[in-house]
Amino acid sequence: MSKEVMEGHKRRKTRKERTFNESNYSHEGENMMKKNKLMIWGIALLLAIAFALPAGTVEAAKRRYVSIASGWVTGAYFPMAGAISRIAWKHLKDDGIKVTAESSGASVANAKLIGAGDTDFAILQNDIASYAHYGKKGMFDKPIKNLLGVCTLFPEHVQLIARKDSNIKSPADLRGKKVAIGPVGSGTTENAKQILEAWGLSSGDLARAEQLTASQSADYIKDGRLDAAFFTVAVGAAVIMDTSLIVDTDIVPIEGATVDKLIAKYPFYAKQVVPGGTYKGNDSDIPTVSVMAMLSARADLEADIVYKIIDAMYSDLAQLKKAHAKFKDISMENGLIGMGIPLHPGAEKYFKEKGVLK
Repeated sequence: MSKEVMEGHKRRKTRKERTFNESNYSHEGENMMKKNKLMIWGIALLLAIAFALPAGTVEAAKRRYVSIASGWVTGAYFPMAGAISRIAWKHLKDDGIKVTAESSGASVANAKLIGAGDTDFAILQNDIASYAHYGKKGMFDKPIKNLLGVCTLFPEHVQLIARKDSNIKSPADLRGKKVAIGPVGSGTTENAKQILEAWGLSSGDLARAEQLTASQSADYIKDGRLDAAFFTVAVGAAVIMDTSLIVDTDIVPIEGATVDKLIAKYPFYAKQVVPGGTYKGNDSDIPTVSVMAMLSARADLEADIVYKIIDAMYSDLAQLKKAHAKFKDISMENGLIGMGIPLHPGAEKYFKEKGVLK
């Protein structure tokens, strides 16, 4: 093949390769442009859908989980937390708010959970809330200012339960007896100590002072390992009802001039009665004292969440009252009785709007 022919062949081949490559680049460019257009249309479509949706629908996609520390499963705090959880699910689903009820070590422990930021809400006694917020030596290392009030709920009666064969007719008769004074970190323990103090006793005057949960205390009374036990719970608590069915028990009266001394020193107490017929073998009204159960929240929890939960709770009291017999006394109008600590801004806004707080 001549040199001229070979050079002509190379030129034709080079032109073909250039044409092929240019064609490829052209196709790639067209594909890229198509992809870019599709991406732009996709983004535009998503934005259009977002703007077309109601504002609440977009917000609902951002679920907000909040927790309530309650107490023993056998007491009234856990059913209360469960009822609030169900009401929140029923009324606040579209707001994306989901409430989880958690069993815990009761009042003192719950205040500390709030202080540590380990829970959003907590149910506890009003006396313990006051001790926590303002600080009480020996119970809290320092004031828990992060603990704020939401509302008070129901009276919690101090119920001193004794085996009939122990012959305990008054707190004074606890001297030399085996007594459960509540679990470590509980409001029950503080109430027991204060009542013993009012009658001139201390835990050292008992044959044995046991720090037990409510269910453990009940079991110990049933099998004779205890003579008596303190329970600070709502009247009609299952743990006491069950005990009275298994063994003969008395509700020990807490009454008289000594109660006046107790209230003078600890004004969060109020005189109450355990209605006759509540427990087997106790047919007459028995005088005692009570504190108030209350709902608290972390100070840094969003005010809007606190407002919505308390609004849902009071708007569906019928659902709330199904959870425990004692909840029949709960009402918005009584929601600040015994409130001894500052209110959370969300609760303050709610009660002001309803005219309960001036």
